[in-house]
Amino acid sequence: MEKPVKLGLIGKNISYSFSKQHFEQKFKKLMLSAYTYDLFDLQQIDEVAKLLEDADVRGFNVTIPYKEQVIAFLDELSDEARQIGAVNTVKVLADGRRKGFNTDAFGFEKTLLAHKKDYHTSALILGDGGAAKAVKYVLDKHNIAHKTVSRKSELNFDNLTSEIVKEHTLIIQTTPVGTFPNVENCLVFPFEGLSDKHLIIDLIYNPNYTKFIKNAAEKGAKTVNGYYMLEQQAEKAWEIWNLD
Repeated sequence: MEKPVKLGLIGKNISYSFSKQHFEQKFKKLMLSAYTYDLFDLQQIDEVAKLLEDADVRGFNVTIPYKEQVIAFLDELSDEARQIGAVNTVKVLADGRRKGFNTDAFGFEKTLLAHKKDYHTSALILGDGGAAKAVKYVLDKHNIAHKTVSRKSELNFDNLTSEIVKEHTLIIQTTPVGTFPNVENCLVFPFEGLSDKHLIIDLIYNPNYTKFIKNAAEKGAKTVNGYYMLEQQAEKAWEIWNLD
């Protein structure tokens, strides 16, 4: 009998996640009967220690709110993860050491390059969590100027004006606001500053169209959700788990 290979996702309130279905379909297609993928809903990051004690765990994905906190439980980071300061994929190496990677950056870069125009030279990043760090890394790589809008930053949701929005034609929404099941929730945002020159990337993928995306589309902006990014980062994670 084949040795079980356990993979999964750690996060908080993650029943909405597509990852389990995505990987279970992959295992079926590749006829990998020893592989399982589970959702590990942790109330606090310390609970990950118990998961890491399981010798059958080969790795896991990490989502909100643990992308930064999980680093304390790892032995090593990839170059990207170290530069970004956030991890969304963990691999348990053959010698038992735990290595953190960031495949969010890979997925976001693929999404950005598929949709951005030459005039998208300045961006607003809404939120400042782990996903926002991956977004900043990619924008820096492509020389796109950016400002962060968050509750605690100098530029925040109370003082963000439509004029500032007009000047930044690339908007990346990285917060969980509007994620299923809270689909009626939406960030306070001056949508009147948007135009058909704007590209809005909302990293949420469930629902397909958040209230934020709908409001932006009404102003003529081009809108993209997080589904393609999610698929791409998942494929990169799969590649990492299966590299010797």
